[in-house]
Amino acid sequence: MTYRIAVCYGKPENPAEFDEHYTAVHIPLARAVPGLTEFTWGKVASVDNGEPPCYAVASLYFADEQALKAGMSSPEMVATARDLRNFATGGVTMFTQEEQSVR
Repeated sequence: MTYRIAVCYGKPENPAEFDEHYTAVHIPLARAVPGLTEFTWGKVASVDNGEPPCYAVASLYFADEQALKAGMSSPEMVATARDLRNFATGGVTMFTQEEQSVR
């Protein structure tokens, strides 16, 4: 089991500016969050060729609930969250999840 913070980004006003800021500024901020064991992100596409519900999804993984809580309350996470207003013009939806492998 791992714990995850999922971040769903709405379609930004300027996708090129979003991509540039996300890769140059936001990723380094997020990677500094203590306890982070894995960090993935990617742009989304609809499986039925319709408009996808969001532009991109990021997943920040932690070994356990304690690490998740410590990471979420860290100064590095506060700085990462504050940066959202600098590029996430399409809005952001976040949630946590305890993930279990079913393989």
